[in-house]
Amino acid sequence: MNLEAIKKVYFIGIGGIGMSAIARYFNTEGKEIYGYDKTASSLTKKLVEEGMTIHYDAAVEHIPTGIDLVVYTPAVGEDNVELTYFRTQGFVIKKRAAVLGMISQQKRMIAIAGTHGKTTTSTITAHLLRTAGLDCTAFLGGIATNFASNFVSGKGEWVVAEADEYDRSFLQLNPEIAVVLSMDADHLDIYGNENSVRESFKAFTKKVKPNGKVFLRNGLTINYDKNDMDTMPHRNIDFSSFGVEDGLYRAENVKVSEGHMVFDFVSPIEQIENIRFPLPGRHNVENASAAITIALQLGLSGAMIKKGLASFKGIKRRFEIVYQDAKRTYVDDYAHHPVELRAAIRAAKQFFPDKKVTGIFQPHLFSRTQDFAAEFAAALDELDEVLLMDIYPARETAIPGVTSDLILKQMKQTNKRIVSKAELLSVLKTKEIEVLISLGAGDIGTFVSAIKNQLVHE
Repeated sequence: MNLEAIKKVYFIGIGGIGMSAIARYFNTEGKEIYGYDKTASSLTKKLVEEGMTIHYDAAVEHIPTGIDLVVYTPAVGEDNVELTYFRTQGFVIKKRAAVLGMISQQKRMIAIAGTHGKTTTSTITAHLLRTAGLDCTAFLGGIATNFASNFVSGKGEWVVAEADEYDRSFLQLNPEIAVVLSMDADHLDIYGNENSVRESFKAFTKKVKPNGKVFLRNGLTINYDKNDMDTMPHRNIDFSSFGVEDGLYRAENVKVSEGHMVFDFVSPIEQIENIRFPLPGRHNVENASAAITIALQLGLSGAMIKKGLASFKGIKRRFEIVYQDAKRTYVDDYAHHPVELRAAIRAAKQFFPDKKVTGIFQPHLFSRTQDFAAEFAAALDELDEVLLMDIYPARETAIPGVTSDLILKQMKQTNKRIVSKAELLSVLKTKEIEVLISLGAGDIGTFVSAIKNQLVHE
């Protein structure tokens, strides 16, 4: 398909973080952008300000004539009336990942994969490259503070993109450089079991172009079969490792100092001392290590890398410090898997070691809650106080017997309770807040401004 010949693009689910990045790409290319999403958000409002036409009730009469390409997300139900219309009328319809794959064919791609850390690592990588003068394009899974967007338009040869394992979307990509951050069990509604997740990541690494590079977090293993071992050497793929304290490319001497993670970086290319990085937690040092490893491959110097990391301002909803005064700090984080939850909580404990940490957690998906209730409970036990919200269903229908109480009952922590959306703010008003962290990928993000406002005026 010739992307240059396209004039009008229609997005079903345009308000999604990945979908909106693709919409922004086509918008910068001068295409007419139209789309539907079920609810208005701050992001869809920004897209409208940028010149796109969006509506919020699924209805065929809103669809303009002359649409050349329809892009949809798997998060939209198969029974969506607009998707059904486009299918029955013979329009060209592509999943978001397929379109990203088509776009990336025109560039040299750096693809960041992993069940956790994709957005942070992709954003750090794009920031490092651009601050060093490499005018890369980037498709990000969050709103980067430095760019004030989830899409960065560049004229250079490189594109940085998240490689999303959901629905096996990343198998649409053919990167030159691939990173695998983690391969934990997730999306078991799609994959069924952890082994199937790992097989999908193996398939992703086999999509790397000949003479490309694959960087695995130290400790991760991909079990290639004999056929793989016979064919991959002929494609000359270079495999290497990165990590914290371990790996060929690694962060060492990690410590916290004056609100920053401080560490040295050891690699076969260059040693970099006394790096200062503002995002808290070992997991973010690991993410930064992956980005540094990529930057070194592309010729960035240690001085450029240090400067770029020091000026990194973070990502909305990735350990975002929303409010801070002399006594209280409010952090918001997108964590929705037990591994992410534990990493965010430990980062808060590490950055605020003498403070009481109160957490608000909204579980995301009935299936994920059912699969990981015990793991969620164990992660939340590391908080000093827990406010547990009802499950955010997203694309799912309820599963009998699966509620937030499933997590609550397995927690050893006694300072815990379930709160409804309606009572959240009033319950918070009764709490002595030192450090507050809101956690989850659902609509808990819509409460952030109200929580901040309440803290400001108390």
